Amino acid sequence: MISAVMPTYARADVVFERGEGAYLFDSAGRRYLDFASGVAVTAFGHAHPRLIAALTEQARKVWHTSNLFRVAGQERVAARLISESFADTVFFCNSGTEAWECGLKVIRRHFYDAGHPERNRVITCGAGFHGRTLAPISAAKQEKLTKGFGPLLDGFDQVPFGDPDAVRAAITPETAAICVEPVQGEGGIHVPPAGYLRALRSIADDHGLLLFFDEIQTGIGRIGTLFAHQREQGVTPDVMCLAKGLGGGFPVGACLATERAAAAMVAGSHGSTFGGNPLAMAVADAVLELVLEPGFLDGVAAIGERLGAQLESLIERHPAVFTEARGVGLMRGLKCQPTNTTVIDALRREGLLAVGAADNVVRLLPPLIIGESEVREAIAILDHVATDLAKIGAAS
Repeated sequence: MISAVMPTYARADVVFERGEGAYLFDSAGRRYLDFASGVAVTAFGHAHPRLIAALTEQARKVWHTSNLFRVAGQERVAARLISESFADTVFFCNSGTEAWECGLKVIRRHFYDAGHPERNRVITCGAGFHGRTLAPISAAKQEKLTKGFGPLLDGFDQVPFGDPDAVRAAITPETAAICVEPVQGEGGIHVPPAGYLRALRSIADDHGLLLFFDEIQTGIGRIGTLFAHQREQGVTPDVMCLAKGLGGGFPVGACLATERAAAAMVAGSHGSTFGGNPLAMAVADAVLELVLEPGFLDGVAAIGERLGAQLESLIERHPAVFTEARGVGLMRGLKCQPTNTTVIDALRREGLLAVGAADNVVRLLPPLIIGESEVREAIAILDHVATDLAKIGAAS
């Protein structure tokens, strides 16, 4: 008999009742150090007082009006995002996959309006992940995402991540855009070689293509810059999607674009009933206030470097369990010898929450507010678990 909640997740048998900062507490009162952050969502941890204040203040006023009317919060948050980015305009929605779909529509409408409807294909990258609706899984082309959901949407040509020459070779007269995650998350925490994003910008310019960055997971400070593409100075996309950290746990997504890219997105071309509602905008505005405070992003970058260095030391001590450390900022991964699910389950039993990824990687995505003590605690748990798993491996 099917469960009341559709069984689409392999859920851990834990129910969390409350959170505080970088910690969650389950229904039995046990405390866990949260290096999952709801899959890179709770950027400011749990129960942050300024986010609570922003949400409750707005909740006392108005929750929802629809986009048939102006929403003051959208105008404030859009202005903040535009002032800190390449963008001239922002569309608000509820999730990352919606933001990505909006970006795809911007691209196709751009070329349709320019008199080139045949230019509707997008070059994407192997091991990429853009969401779970039909267009994103069609773009990702991974069997674990697509099996049983055909026919898939046509219009995507896939190349290896990190290879500009492969992108050049894939361009045809029907190509409209290049889409890439500046750092791949779900695919296994893959950081591209230096100069990759700059090369993609150059290729797009040379061939009259739009450049589409998926910053659903990497955006809003996750790697120590507001957006991950800012690691390569001067490189900007034409279209970018955001979600996850933008709401700090409240569902919100955004598609950012230049005026040139989005000029054809006129009234009636796209919409969302709930997107950018007053509650979501109040929280997003508070998140941006926090992340843009002087010195905050520098602090994320610094603690991320310290976490990365300690993960490298962990590998040296436990080569039978961990074979590679990956990532940047507070978007880190450990490639495992045992299955990553074995490692994640063992970590949870010891009070540390982590997330799986492809390529047998354990993702470590702590809140951006962590400090030295939380890093030490996480490394101590990883150390202990690795020692135990190595003993089990040796005994078998």
